[in-house]
Amino acid sequence: MSFAGAMLVAMIIDVLVGWPDALHRRIGHPVTWAGRLIAALDQRWNDAKTPARRRRVMGVVTALILVGLALGIGGLVQACLPQTAMGTLILGVLAWPLVALRSMHGHVRAVAGPLINGDLPAARHAVSMIVGRDPARLDSAGVARAATESLAENTGDGIVAPLFWGLVAGLPGIAAYKMINTLDSMIGHLTPRYGAFGWASARIDDVVNWIPARLTGLIFALASGAPVRALRCVARDARHHRSPNAGWPEAAMAGALGVRLSGPRMYGDTLSTEPWVNTGAPDPTAQDLSRALALYRRAMIGVAVGLLVVWMGTGW
Repeated sequence: MSFAGAMLVAMIIDVLVGWPDALHRRIGHPVTWAGRLIAALDQRWNDAKTPARRRRVMGVVTALILVGLALGIGGLVQACLPQTAMGTLILGVLAWPLVALRSMHGHVRAVAGPLINGDLPAARHAVSMIVGRDPARLDSAGVARAATESLAENTGDGIVAPLFWGLVAGLPGIAAYKMINTLDSMIGHLTPRYGAFGWASARIDDVVNWIPARLTGLIFALASGAPVRALRCVARDARHHRSPNAGWPEAAMAGALGVRLSGPRMYGDTLSTEPWVNTGAPDPTAQDLSRALALYRRAMIGVAVGLLVVWMGTGW
């Protein structure tokens, strides 16, 4: 059984069929299953009347229980698989729901289409599906920038990171990573409700994304037509990003396209003052967003080829 082969199988299935709506309506999705568990423990253990120190402890317990559960289930299932090519295929099918190549491309393409056609309201609506900032305040450049940033960041934590941990540890690795990432997205926020309870989830997510984020930046740079420019932007600006990890794929994308990303943005009525990535470059246009999607496709082909090489190198 090959972890590299299984991750390649998962990529291929996802590209071909995604996660069908009919299947989602019938059984949901593994991430939604994880979300229900997180919400249940949040409701039970994250009481605003409880002192912050105890809420932090309960947040640590929540993260350990759920990540341990994902590791355990993944390990038990994997142990039951045959150590053969059939085991590789089955493992790939099981890992398939935990990568998101097709949906990521579809969400960003849904922004690019109306933006190219000059339909700003439709583009704003589409971008509101993938970012948290107020779309009503975004002009066409703001919409293109938000979608490009989302594409860059989510390529790292939605695709490269799950594949990386699946390559390292198989089904337990990819399952545990998706649980960590879901914990971070649901409770890892610096808000009065989650600043203490979600502290552990946010810190764990930072750790497990450290290597994949930097790997994603390198993949984008190598897949671009301007790798030196992209890597220079990464070296200069990635460390200044608000996130310890997201700056790497965003800086590589900004440098590759020759546009600026990040910068100030509105969340509700709050202005978040963030430094620019690739300052001095122009804002992205609708055409630049299409170029970002093309770069994303080349990058994913590169990842698939890399997995194939590892699979062949370690024996079929």
